[in-house]
Amino acid sequence: MTAKLIKGTDIREEILEEIAAEVKEIKDKKGVVPGLVTILVGEDPASMSYVTLKIKTADRLGFKEIQENQPTTISEADLLALIDKYNKDDSIHGILVQLPLPDHIDDKKILNAIDPDKDVDGFHPVNVGRLMIGGSEVKFAPCTPAGIQEMIVRAGVETSGAEVVVVGRSNIVGKPIANMMVQKGPGANATVTIVHTRTKDLASHCKRADILIVAAGVPGLVKPEWIKPGACVIDVGVNRVGEKVSEKTGKNVAILRGDVDFDAAKEIAGSITPVPGGVGPMTITMLMKNTLSSMKYKLGMM
Repeated sequence: MTAKLIKGTDIREEILEEIAAEVKEIKDKKGVVPGLVTILVGEDPASMSYVTLKIKTADRLGFKEIQENQPTTISEADLLALIDKYNKDDSIHGILVQLPLPDHIDDKKILNAIDPDKDVDGFHPVNVGRLMIGGSEVKFAPCTPAGIQEMIVRAGVETSGAEVVVVGRSNIVGKPIANMMVQKGPGANATVTIVHTRTKDLASHCKRADILIVAAGVPGLVKPEWIKPGACVIDVGVNRVGEKVSEKTGKNVAILRGDVDFDAAKEIAGSITPVPGGVGPMTITMLMKNTLSSMKYKLGMM
């Protein structure tokens, strides 16, 4: 039996509709909308494309959106001053600095300068600590892990008592999603194992998983025989493995492959995310949800 597809594109639309309705309601009652500023340094094509999508999504939801495009030559001091400006701006609830930054700028120093209560990416050490403590301490979960958890919940997958195996130990996905799934609360209460490319007998760990979350960045790493029949498989990998000519545009486009052998895995798993169209669309969606939450914290609504 072919697995149920967990489509991030569909879940994204559900969540964005919910956010838009809540933004309208708060605007009508209190005259306030979420404010998001995105700071882009330089003209990296991938970053520009990603930022453009963030802007379009924020505009669609009725946010106040400010785009700060800065030259590659901006000094670290000037960039820190710009962040300080928006830290002090009460109309701004979320500050996002698009990475990568030029070599002369210390990424860590810049990200740590953002007010933790406006750090809607969830990367500030204070928010990492809040996430570790869990419960009411959490303000902003990192966007991709938050999207993964949301997908699992909305797909109706039981997490309480489930064996969750996370393949990958990055600070952006692996570590935070493992921490989130082990906490007390909805969409969690799981028993979690973190594995990685140095783990002995990786296959045996994966075979135990009721929920298998793969974020290793290695195309086709997880083989179909590693998957427990009926398991939920969340493939976070987005690996460029070549190019092809688009039938629609006639231009070359990237061929994307996940960390899981999708075609074979979907015949074994109970549910699975596709690549593309799975986890990817959820990241910006959860960024918008975090920005809305930041405004609600400011208004005393959370």
